[in-house]
Amino acid sequence: MAFKLIATILALSVLFDGKVEAGHAHSFQHFHGPVIGHGQEVTWHDKHGHHHHDYVAHPHYEFSYGVEDHHTGDYHGQKEHRDGDEVVGEYTVKEPGGNVRTVKYRAGKDGFFAHVINSDGNDHHDEHHH
Repeated sequence: MAFKLIATILALSVLFDGKVEAGHAHSFQHFHGPVIGHGQEVTWHDKHGHHHHDYVAHPHYEFSYGVEDHHTGDYHGQKEHRDGDEVVGEYTVKEPGGNVRTVKYRAGKDGFFAHVINSDGNDHHDEHHH
């Protein structure tokens, strides 16, 4: 699911390059990546004996985007950085009741960890391995 979200964000960043401002709204986006270094060819045979190959490289990217629309009250954004197996990021969303939820997360060899911060003070810290 997270990879679909990232793919969607990356596709949007190609379509909408830079800032967009209209009336009482503001949005931004930034993307750099997705890999560094030379690609290496990887080959394998599937269970049916078909030969496949693809290319891989060291994943290294960073992106951010955000929307602040004073007319509709829409306020959300995300930023993320990946270097190899380590991912660090956060996203923020304004909920219908006015609470602003920020989720700071990291993922790597040890699993996924998230810290939820709510503007209404009902915060959660998840030290569980997901």
